[in-house]
Amino acid sequence: MANTAFDPRSTGLLIVDLQNDFLHPEGAYARGEQVSADIAALPQRVLPVAEALRARGGWVVSTQFTLVPGKGGEPLISPHLKALRPFLDKGDFCPGAWGHQLVDRLQPADLTIEKVAYSAFYMTRTEWVLRKVGIDRLIVCGIVTNGGVASTVRDAHVRDFRTYVLSDGCAAFKPEVHDHAIADLSTISTALTCADAVTMIEEA
Repeated sequence: MANTAFDPRSTGLLIVDLQNDFLHPEGAYARGEQVSADIAALPQRVLPVAEALRARGGWVVSTQFTLVPGKGGEPLISPHLKALRPFLDKGDFCPGAWGHQLVDRLQPADLTIEKVAYSAFYMTRTEWVLRKVGIDRLIVCGIVTNGGVASTVRDAHVRDFRTYVLSDGCAAFKPEVHDHAIADLSTISTALTCADAVTMIEEA
């Protein structure tokens, strides 16, 4: 992992799955009664980090969970997810649809990447795009801490990206699960608050 000084211009705020279908009151998860106040609060917490990084020439990257539509528009859903979230239906997390998009408060993203599993690196163009624009550090936020965030951070680590995890810019459906995940990720990543991240960016 590179030990060069922090440079906002080569840093990306990697937003994992903060999409309308997950967070919005009219989204798929709200329809399925899978809601969390901690998750709903994330866009407002993360926004100052995004604004600070944009102002210093950095990148805002949105990775968006995707249910690829098959024949007749029926989504291709893995068995474990179907069992966990049986309410998911045609049109949910569909590419280009409103529910698939990054929440309005964090728009616009400089880069948007569809993903089909927990990790933003699994079978996606994420690494290619990040290398192409010169990003070598990632500030990671989003949902869920023990799922998409943890998988993405670990995959970034083995690809030699320097990573920071926003301890109050991530959330899980249970606070104790979030806390354990942050503690685990701290062995390979730097955990810091959104406020600390803003200070780091502005003082670089």
